Formats: sequence, C-alpha cells, structure tokens
Amino acid sequence: MIFKKSLEEFRNLRAVTFCGMMAALAIALNYVASIDLGPYIRIGFSGLPNQIVAYLFGPSVGAIFGGALDIIKYLIKPSGVFFPGFTISAALGGLIYGLFLYKKKPTLLRIFLAQLMIKVFVNIVLNTLWLKILYDKAILAILPGRLLSNAIMLPVDTLLLYAVLHVVEHTIQPYFHKGDRS
Repeated sequence: MIFKKSLEEFRNLRAVTFCGMMAALAIALNYVASIDLGPYIRIGFSGLPNQIVAYLFGPSVGAIFGGALDIIKYLIKPSGVFFPGFTISAALGGLIYGLFLYKKKPTLLRIFLAQLMIKVFVNIVLNTLWLKILYDKAILAILPGRLLSNAIMLPVDTLLLYAVLHVVEHTIQPYFHKGDRS
C-alpha cells in the first residue's frame, strides 16, 4: 500500500518538478560540499536532497530518485569506475528513508533509526562489500575506518536531517500533503 501510494506521487507535476530541483541541488552539493578522507571514506551533504524527496514522496519515489541520481551524478562527475552496487545502495537508502519518514512526523527517534539502518546495512555492510568487489581489498583492512566514520557521522547526520526536515515540514511539505502525517 505504501509503495503504491508513493508511486502515485509521480502523477503530481509539482512533485516531479520538485524532484528535478532536488536533483539539481544534490548535483551542486556534490561539487562543493563534500570531503574525501581517502578512497573509502567520504563526508558530504549531497544526500540531503535524496532524504527530503524520500520524506515527501515515499519509498518508491525515494528509491527511484536515489538510483537515478546516483547514475546522473556519475555521468556528470565521474570518480573512479562506475559500479552498479553503489546505485543499488543509493536506491535502498531512498527506500529506507521513505519507509521511516513518508507521511510521518519527522521525530528525532524516527530519523535516528532511519540513519542507523542506512549506516549499518547500506554503508557498512553493502558498501564495504562493493568496495571489496571493486578494489579487491581485504574487508578487515577497510572496515575499521568505515565503522569509525559511520559511528561519528550517525549523530551528526541525525541532527542535520532533523533540522532540515523540521524546516521542510513547516515550509515545503504543506504544498504536497495537507494534514496526512501520523
């Protein structure tokens, strides 16, 4: 039911237009607002538009948006070899954020749990596996740095997304969904 409702968001021209604007913002943020800490650790803000889209339009739109945007970002600014595993991770991220946040009040706990799921299952498990496959590095060699960076970024990303969604909830969200949150 939630997936069907989310897919129906594509019928709204305002929603599709907003997704295009968020894609442009994500691409711009990808250029100016990221810090590479070696080949396996990257801190950036270009994921915020993806999270906003998943919050506003749900898991289906979030997954499609995340996967498509991953490919578009790579085509615009290639870094390394394209690997579809990261596209799967981006789509799963949108799916998870959408499941936790769509049509729900963005509470600190809800956002923390979504962030925790992303950090553990997508960033640490899947993305580490993708790096292993792509670069043939020993998982135990790259895992400690990835664990540390995700542990440090969990509270930072939670508070940042909470602040951003608080603004979105009171400014942008009413244009798309009037009073249908739980």
